[in-house]
Amino acid sequence: MKVSDFDYDLPEELIAQQPVEPRDSSRLLVLDRRSGRTEHRIFRDLPEYLDPGDLLVANRTRVIPARLFGRKRPTGGRVEVLLLRRLDGGGDREGTAGGESGGGDRWEALVRPGRRLRPGHTIAFDGTLLAATVREQGAEGTRVLEFAGTPAQVDRAIREAGRVPLPPYIHREVADPERYQTVYGDREGSAAAPTAGLHFTPALLDTVKQAGVGLGYLTLHVGIGTFRPVSVENVEDHVIHHEWYSVPPDLVKKVEGVRTAGRRVVAVGTTSVRTLETVASGDGHGWIKAGSGESGLFIYPGFRFQVVDAMVTNFHLPRSSLLMLVSAFAGREMIFEAYREAIGLGYRFFSFGDAMLIL
Repeated sequence: MKVSDFDYDLPEELIAQQPVEPRDSSRLLVLDRRSGRTEHRIFRDLPEYLDPGDLLVANRTRVIPARLFGRKRPTGGRVEVLLLRRLDGGGDREGTAGGESGGGDRWEALVRPGRRLRPGHTIAFDGTLLAATVREQGAEGTRVLEFAGTPAQVDRAIREAGRVPLPPYIHREVADPERYQTVYGDREGSAAAPTAGLHFTPALLDTVKQAGVGLGYLTLHVGIGTFRPVSVENVEDHVIHHEWYSVPPDLVKKVEGVRTAGRRVVAVGTTSVRTLETVASGDGHGWIKAGSGESGLFIYPGFRFQVVDAMVTNFHLPRSSLLMLVSAFAGREMIFEAYREAIGLGYRFFSFGDAMLIL
């Protein structure tokens, strides 16, 4: 299977640069993967496609202001850092501030200009008293940075001096940084938003609950995979970046209840899909297991889904692992036909764009 099989042409004007207001006024393309039939609705119409007893599962991660600027010591050269994830136990992975004790705080990061930052080099960050030393040069151009402070000190510095990172195809800052957060996100740790969840409002979530649909939450902190295209020629050779997840016991019980009642698990976003399928018990009944860990699950056509029955998702970049995931769920040809239809009708694409519901 070739990565080029997942390429398509998108007019640049369809790359959404700003979110719509209100959140649930974005367009919704509904795709029935059994018949291939599509409908064109507004996102607030989503509850019409959910049945009492279904379970909507969303990712409660929250984006940290992970974009930092500083200078290389002692030359003073400008440096930009994008923090991807905290390593080896530095602080609470669920998003609260880290402890006050302990030594340096290590993070995996992207740095620019990368060629000038090698192990042993030090960065002093603007607007903070903290500095970090490059300890390792990792795979895919990443660096391991060790901050000279406790996790709690680093968390405070990030909140004070950091900026919320936006994808490189968005060329303007967002007036309200909260528009790049979901309304339910409360577990800090992501370098990018789980964008399918950006369409929900508190009122829409209330409507979902009033319709008898259950709500469940998990956490997957989004990392480098969002920023990096698939660079190999053969799909099967791609190795996806690992991301930390947590699945609570109450979600396991809710999924068990849905399965017992013969209802559907509807995942909000590809991050929820990957997490649910990562913790699938493998017994053929669609059960999942509670716990936390690192997921490197790469879903592409041929994958057998065990848990997810339907998904809410955005429109994804060409040649991306996310496009391969939705192609695995609905079939490549059906997805590409839906994308052609969406382009023809002027749908808005990518992080701040419109949504799909795949049934």
